[in-house]
Amino acid sequence: MLGRKMKKLILLLHICLLPMCVSCQTEQAFKSVDVAEFEKVIADTSYVLLDVRTATEYAEGHIPGTHFNIDVLQESFESEALRVLRKKKKVALYCRSGNRSKNAARILSEKGLQVVELSTGFRGWKAAGKPTKVTP
Repeated sequence: MLGRKMKKLILLLHICLLPMCVSCQTEQAFKSVDVAEFEKVIADTSYVLLDVRTATEYAEGHIPGTHFNIDVLQESFESEALRVLRKKKKVALYCRSGNRSKNAARILSEKGLQVVELSTGFRGWKAAGKPTKVTP
């Protein structure tokens, strides 16, 4: 028989690990795609193309056709993005490497927007030899 302390320890572990299992099973509300799929998505003119990097990063190079550049790290990101995207429901977005864009995608999809994000970011886009544009 297990001792009383051991039973409490097992119960405590179950309680602590249960939320992790539940969060692993939750499906993200946005779609994360590779470069080839992202290229197809942004060819669809019903999508708004959004760069969520800093203004400096954007100026150094971005995907041609990008409609807006709104830095996801700024406190005003959500309100600014919702202001400019309010009439649009479909958003394709990217950052440098795919980390910040996942956060931005989560924020916007929770507000009811249909979001597709570039999983490898602008770096992946460039590495695939896709066109880029520099803002002087």
